[in-house]
Parts: sequence; C-alpha cells; structure tokens
Amino acid sequence: MSVTDRSHQELHEQAADEAARRYEDSAAERERVEGRLAAGVRFPDSPDALAVRADRILDRGGLSPSAVVADIHREAMDLPDANERIIDLSNELQAWSFLPRGVRAGATVARITLRRDGRELPHGTGFLVSPRLMMTNHHVLPDESFARRCFAEFNAQVTADNLPDTVVRMELDPGTFFAADRRLDFALVAVAPTLDGPPPGEIFGWNRLSVQLGKLVLGEKVNIIGHPSGRLKEIALRDNAVLVRLDDFVHYTTDTEPGNSGSPVFNDQWEVVALHHSGVPKKDDQGRVLRKDGRPWQQGDGDDAIDWVANEGVRISSILKHLAGLDLDPARRALLAEMGPDAGLDQAMTTAPAPGAQPQGTTAVPGVTIPSVPEAATTAPRAGGERPRVGLRARAGAFGGRQHLVFLHGRDQQDNYPDELRRTWTAGLNRGLTLATLPPLDPEDVWFPFYGTRLHDLVSVRESAAGPIGLDQLSAAAAAEMFAAESPTGSYERLLYEAAARAGMPQNGPATTEGFGAGLVGVLHRPLAWLAAKSDLDEWTIATFLRDVDLYLGDSAVRQAVLDSVMETMPTSGELVLVTHSLGTVVGVDLLTRLPESLDPVLLVTAGSPLGLDGVNERLLTRGPHQPPRVRDWVNVWCPTDTVAIGCPLEDERWGKLTQLAVPNGRERAHKMDEYLGHPGPAREIRGVLRA
Repeated sequence: MSVTDRSHQELHEQAADEAARRYEDSAAERERVEGRLAAGVRFPDSPDALAVRADRILDRGGLSPSAVVADIHREAMDLPDANERIIDLSNELQAWSFLPRGVRAGATVARITLRRDGRELPHGTGFLVSPRLMMTNHHVLPDESFARRCFAEFNAQVTADNLPDTVVRMELDPGTFFAADRRLDFALVAVAPTLDGPPPGEIFGWNRLSVQLGKLVLGEKVNIIGHPSGRLKEIALRDNAVLVRLDDFVHYTTDTEPGNSGSPVFNDQWEVVALHHSGVPKKDDQGRVLRKDGRPWQQGDGDDAIDWVANEGVRISSILKHLAGLDLDPARRALLAEMGPDAGLDQAMTTAPAPGAQPQGTTAVPGVTIPSVPEAATTAPRAGGERPRVGLRARAGAFGGRQHLVFLHGRDQQDNYPDELRRTWTAGLNRGLTLATLPPLDPEDVWFPFYGTRLHDLVSVRESAAGPIGLDQLSAAAAAEMFAAESPTGSYERLLYEAAARAGMPQNGPATTEGFGAGLVGVLHRPLAWLAAKSDLDEWTIATFLRDVDLYLGDSAVRQAVLDSVMETMPTSGELVLVTHSLGTVVGVDLLTRLPESLDPVLLVTAGSPLGLDGVNERLLTRGPHQPPRVRDWVNVWCPTDTVAIGCPLEDERWGKLTQLAVPNGRERAHKMDEYLGHPGPAREIRGVLRA
C-alpha cells in the first residue's frame, strides 16, 4: 500500500529532524573545523585524507599538470603543504572544461513530478546513475506504489538564450527496479525509455558513482544541481564548504531549498560525493524549529519560512555499500552492475565470498583492457583435482636479463593459479602505468613465486587437529577464540587487540579488564567488530588473516616451509625489484635475509602490509622495526580503509628512509593488490627502476 501524502510530509520532517540531531551532535567537531578555517587552515582534514584527495585530483585530470608544476615547484614545499596546494589549486584554477563538464553533469538531473487529484505537482529532484536507474531520496519516493504516481522531466531548464528548453518526460518503472532505505534516505528506481527509444542514460548521460576515497576533504567546495521549490533547474556554486564528515553523512553550507531533495552534490571534478536530502533547521532551546524572523515555525508556514543553518547529504560510498549488501535476483543485480566498475556493484564483486575469501574483480579504464579471472580458476582446482604448487619464472631476457621483477602474494591463494594471479596483478600495474603515461608490461616478464598451497596445507593440518567442529560452523568471533587458543606462541589475541587499538578502539571497555588469554566466550568479538566497522574488510577476513600471520611468525616449521617455497622460484643474480602484498610483505622482509650475494635488491614495494604492528615486526627474523637488509629503495603503499595496513604509515624512525604512499582503493577492494598497483604513484616507482 502506498503511503499517504500526510505520511510523505512526515518522512520529510523526520529527515530534517534527524539531520538537525546529527548537526547538534557534531557541534564540537564543526566548531573545531570552523576554528581552524578561521585560523587560516585551508583544509582542516587529516594528512592521509589530504594525500588521498590530492592523488585523486591528479589521477582524474582535475588539474592541469602544467599548473601543478608551475605552482608547486615555485617554492620549496613539504608533502603535506604540496597536497593542500594541489587541492586549493583545483578550487582556484578551473580549466575551460569545468563548464562543459558541468553542463554534461546537469543534463543527468531531472525534476520528479507527482500526479495528484488530476494535477501535476513538482515534487523533488533525481539524477541518473546508470543507463536505466535514477537516484533520489526515500522521502521523495517512499515506495513502489508512490513511485508509480510520479514521472521524470529532463531538460526542465532554460537555454543559453534564457528561453524554456524542450522538456522530455519519462515514466518511472519501479516494477523493473526499486530499492530504498529510510535511514540513508535514498531511493533507486528504474526509468522507462520512451516508446521504441533508447534508455534515458544514452540520451542524457549518467553519473559514474565511485566507492573510492579521496572525492572530498573538509573545507572543500561542493556544487549542487537541482530543482529548488520545483522551479526550473538551478545550480549552487562556490559559496559552500564541507563542515563535517560523518560515517554516512556530510554537512555543508550551500544555498539550497526544499525542492533540492534528491539532488546530486558534486565536487569540482563533477564527481557525485553525496545525495542531498535535507536542510538543517535552526531550533530553540525547547527543540522547536525557528522561522527566519526568530519565531517558532508552525504547520502551514511552509518550508521557505524556516531558518535553515546548514545542509546535509548522504555519502555516496555509504549508499553503494548498502546496495552491495542487498539480496537481489540476477536481473536486478545486472541492473546495478550497469552503474560501472567504480561503483563496486558488478556481479563479480557482489557474489558473497566464502569465509575469509577475497573475491576477484576487475576495474575498467578507458583504453586499457584488464583480463578478468575466470570463476572456475578462482573457486576450484583445475582438472585432476590438484591444487597449484609451482611458481612461475619470467621469460628469458626480460628487462635485458639483468633485472628481475618479482611479485610475492599474500594468504588465501591456495585455490588460485599463479598464471591467473600474475595476469591480474600485471593488469592492475598496467592500469597504474597507463594513468602515469608510462608503457605497460608483459605478464610473461614477471616472476611469480607461489606458496599458497603449502601454507594452506599447514593451516589445514592445524585446523583438523583442533577438534571436530569445522570453521564453517563457527562465527568469526568464535573462530578467533579458537585461533587464539591454538596460537603457537599465544600472540594471536595480542595481534587482534593491537590492530583494534591502532584503529581507534577505546581502551576503557572490556579490553582493559579481560586481559590476554581470558578465555571468555565472545572476548574477541569487540576488536573484530571494531576493525570491520572501521574498514572495508569483514570479520572473517580479519580473523583468518591474523591467524595466518600469527602462524607464520610463531611456528618455525611453517616459516621455513613458506620461505623454501618462495626460494624455489627466485632469480639468483642481477637486480631484484620485489613487489609484495599483505602477508607477502612479512615473508618478503624475511626473504631478504636469505638472498644470495649475487642478487641485488634495488627496490622493495610493500602494499597492504601489517609490518607497522609491533606484534608483527618484533617477530621478524631481524627483530623489530629496521631498514630491510641490502635494499636500496623502499616504497610502502597503504589504503586508510585497509585493516591489514593498520600501523601505516610506518612512523618509527628505526624503519629508516622509505617512501610512503597513501592510495584511495575502492570500497570492498581496499586490500586487493591489483587495486593497489592500479594507482600511478606505486606504478611510477616500479617502472622507474626498470630499464626496459
């Protein structure tokens, strides 16, 4: 049954009330941000956030390279200052393309109109996010029945000559697709094409939503296109700034009106960063909404009379994460996949993984073909039932025969095949090289040692000896309790609590009283849940990853077996470029102590590494933080939402001189190695030492 118009108004008021509550709750943070802005801090955000934002601006062509070179190199700047200047330049210096790109983004925005009692009433705003899907607010389209009473009007605007444009009406089609969530206040609905016509996105374009970090920092400007109060399309530019960034919402100062509900909030590169959903009304001490004249607002005064103090939008990354978790049939899942690879909703990414598994996926880049990993190759052994055991050597003469590029993988690769993994990693690296305008590499030129099956066999032996209960019958927290009980040195629990503490878990809760080895049921649920909430990894992946790290570091037989497996497929002389990932970064640092003198490690790359955890680095073969032996240059790459990389950047001075790169990996892909390699920063570092 459709909601009534009265209940629709209640939803609208409820959204405003909740926005006001969040605004009040975040007052301390907002005052801190406003104070720093007043003190002259241009972007009062964290150094990591600034680094990721600057990297994305440069990656996405948000600023001309000549402008960066001319300004950044005009005077000596350290890295944080340079990042701030890059963001500031992107606000100050808009290329001519800013305007046509804005026009292109604006074409995707439509007015949503409601049919009621024989009349057609402007109702809200929506925008296309795929060829056939439109996004707006839940309080604009609360359910399928209500959506059937509405239609979309594209080109409801004036032309460059200030004349009315030709409006194109398209019906909403909630029977084909409809999804909504009240808390996040979003609705996603299909739009039916005109009779025998193409999908609306092929006519008006559509916004490529992205789960990646780095689209916005505190203090940066945002732009909004919509239909305030049902008028023809308008745009709010420049006089706005992001004040507070919450887990799922963002507050900003922008001149919007009630009809802007459902409008896209853009950064200056015209990427959608949020879904505008409500103004924040000013209230008195009794919690009453105030009018602009200071008197209490009453029903019938109209929204125009309210004293709006700020605006609130729903973060696009939160909406995409919610959509990824929906249980949909294949047809509706395919419609979500049309939103594109940056949204993280393609079918390969949304298939539920087995506990602890890391599903494969690909990222598309114009002009770059990245091979996908066949499902059969990543979920089951090949013909004959044998798991892969042997690594891959590079072809003779690669890089002149004197340089060797070696990829060293992490855990949970026992059902993957080295040739497929090597192609996937190289495809990711080639994406980064293309973005850096550097020539790509051939997978055949890469060494790929493989220890995945050996490690899995050793882990399986321990699991079978632990008891008759299979891991598939346990929750992640219960499995973690078992891992802690079976830890070779009793260090598993310490690893988990240290990771959670470094991720900001308050230390005044159960963790301070239970102590290590307390043995209480559920004692490890709190740190696991905290880490999962603070990252893009699930509790199972976190629990099993730390189990494998603990097993490698705590059992000398396991460490020896893994290192022996790697040494079976390693060059013996020449220059070594060692690119490592996850547990492979720990194995790689240990491996450096075993290399022959004839092999010269000129570059070490560690990506998604746990080396920053004391529970890890203190148990390396060369104990504690240290400069990796014999390595000329070291690059450490991490993503702020990758739980495995908690402890990065590596700040202890005992690590010595190294280059540290923060990168904005896609949501749900924070720990994927091809995602790490797909950024121009690490790709440029690797290619820079290879002579051919």
